[in-house]
Amino acid sequence: MVSRALWKGQLRLSLVSIPIEVFSATRTGARFAFRQIHEPSGKPIHYDKVVEGIGPVDTGEIVKGYEYESGKYVLLEQEEIDAVKLETKKTLELIQFVDASEISPIYYDKPYYVVPADDLAEDAYRVVRDALRKSGKVGLGQLTLRGHEYIAAIKPCDDGLLLETLHYADELHKAGPMFHGLSGKTSDADLLEVATALIDKKTAPFDATTFKDNYSLALKELVQRKLKGKKAKIEVEEEKDTGKRGDNVVDLMSALKKSLEGSGEKAAPKKAASKKKSA
Repeated sequence: MVSRALWKGQLRLSLVSIPIEVFSATRTGARFAFRQIHEPSGKPIHYDKVVEGIGPVDTGEIVKGYEYESGKYVLLEQEEIDAVKLETKKTLELIQFVDASEISPIYYDKPYYVVPADDLAEDAYRVVRDALRKSGKVGLGQLTLRGHEYIAAIKPCDDGLLLETLHYADELHKAGPMFHGLSGKTSDADLLEVATALIDKKTAPFDATTFKDNYSLALKELVQRKLKGKKAKIEVEEEKDTGKRGDNVVDLMSALKKSLEGSGEKAAPKKAASKKKSA
């Protein structure tokens, strides 16, 4: 069943405008989810909208407020918010093109499918798709979706176009403070060679179907056993902490080489194999 379009408008490239519709590319209902239950009664927990000192309130009494100082708010009616005029509410204009490799993965937020709104839009839609594919570029613009204006990246996807929303620069934590404790020294050459050989051996075309959500599957099996009236016991083996820390080059080299040997056909370069004895 095709989902409902989340956004309808124009994809604009210079003087060309293409009517499009945008659909979510992900399914939130696919994940295993719990409900909180009141055990004595067996009824689900609900959450009321409450005001301190007053208690539960009617939804009709709720408005949106922006906190401009601690504890002080300016109130906005929904009609006032809807009246804010933004061209990106109805038009996604591609204003810049970049190589896909120039956009760090940390900026990507959520994917959406972009489809032509009607048969007349298909020709121009295909031209944009094929031009992006041929050039290897990603188109950038902005659109307003669900009350927020996003940076939008447009790229080819199968026979169509994919839109991915991007984070703004000020929405991201700087990486420097996170990694400041790491030393800048380079890796041991022998270790690097064996690790690279292992990566080469395990390299294959990406196929998302090879990965399963094992945790959700295990939870579903647990639910089925509980429904049949059987008691379920789950044991999780925790890794023992040896207390050892620091650079253990010998153990790391051994683990890498065992991984390389146990992964099937021999693919490590001869140079790495000749250094096995000395390591």
